Amino acid sequence: MSIWWSLHLRREAASVPLARRLLLGAMETAGVDPDISYDLSVALSEACANAVEHGGHRGRGASSEAYRVTAYLDGEMCRIEVADAGPGFTAADRPRPAHDDAESGRGLFLIRELADHVHVGNKPGRGGAVVSFDKILKWRRDPALLTV
Repeated sequence: MSIWWSLHLRREAASVPLARRLLLGAMETAGVDPDISYDLSVALSEACANAVEHGGHRGRGASSEAYRVTAYLDGEMCRIEVADAGPGFTAADRPRPAHDDAESGRGLFLIRELADHVHVGNKPGRGGAVVSFDKILKWRRDPALLTV
C-alpha cells in the first residue's frame, strides 16, 4: 500500500498539532503500529515547531508565512519531509547538545532518536531548510484500511 499527502501550513503554533493529528489519523487508518505512529508524530511535531520558529525572515523585510509537510507511507517505510522558506541551515546551525535545563534546542536530536534515518539540509535554489526523516513501519494485526 502507498499513501502520501502534502500540507501547506501557516507558520503558526496551531499548525503543529494539526499536522500531527493528520499523520496519526493516516497511520491509524493504514494499520501502522501505535508505537511507531507515536514516534513519528513526535518527530513531526519537533520538525514543524522548528519551521514555525525558524522558517521565516529571509533578508531585510522579507518573511515567509508558510511551510510544507509531506508524508509518504510506502510499503514498509514512512518518509516525512518538512520544508520552510527561511534562511536555511549554516555551518553554525549544526546540531549541538542542549543543556539539561534548556527549554529549546533539542528538536533535531529528538528527531534523530525517533527516526531511522534523518537528513537536514537546505532547499536548492530559493532557499529554506528541509528536514526529512524515515522510519521502518510495523503493522497492527487488524488495519482498518484492509478490513473495509
